[in-house]
Amino acid sequence: MSGQAKIAEPRRLYQQIADQIRELIDMGEFLPGTRLPAERELAQKLGVSRPSLREALIALEIDNTVEIRMGSGVYVSAEALQTTHHTKSLGDSPSELMQARGALEGATIVLAASRMTDETIATLRQILNTMQREIEAGRKPLDQDRLFHVTIAEQSGNSVLARMVANLFDERHSPISAQLRVKFEDRDTWTHALQEHEAILAALELKDPLLAQAAMHTHLEGSKRRWVEN
Repeated sequence: MSGQAKIAEPRRLYQQIADQIRELIDMGEFLPGTRLPAERELAQKLGVSRPSLREALIALEIDNTVEIRMGSGVYVSAEALQTTHHTKSLGDSPSELMQARGALEGATIVLAASRMTDETIATLRQILNTMQREIEAGRKPLDQDRLFHVTIAEQSGNSVLARMVANLFDERHSPISAQLRVKFEDRDTWTHALQEHEAILAALELKDPLLAQAAMHTHLEGSKRRWVEN
């Protein structure tokens, strides 16, 4: 008896956009060594959003089709015509990931707020204190950031939700998300994130579910803007 055929994974939007850009390069519209149009202009040309275009450009940089020079633009690399014609999957779309986190964590924190204890508040305060020290030392507090969000999710009392929050958060280590982090995260973005975490903690101290939910949504929307839309 033959085994079941493997179902092909749907191609993500950033893969499709990257393939479109690669096709234009192959057709000679964008030559090796030249700069691509500005993000806004290229997004209009392809009929896509700027966050999705940015993800596509990151994917093309990972496979050496383009080079992103911060403050200068995106340039077609000399190796562009030698690369594959189909962009491989590099992880979930970062913008879709942030949208999913907003929906999930916005609901989870409502449950957590109603179950919040002084002990968990103290733990969250310690996490943020460590996070601040890491930022001041010029380091990216990825571990503290994850721990803060997962600790809140665990306080919801729902192990499934806590696991889902952790899994979505860990997508930040996928190739496309990691490259975005290298490009667009710095001390200023982390300082803003810390301030937003402080607002979340303040709402949790009040055990106010709706205020906590609003603070979480504000934080994740801010993270999305800094990460994929700035």
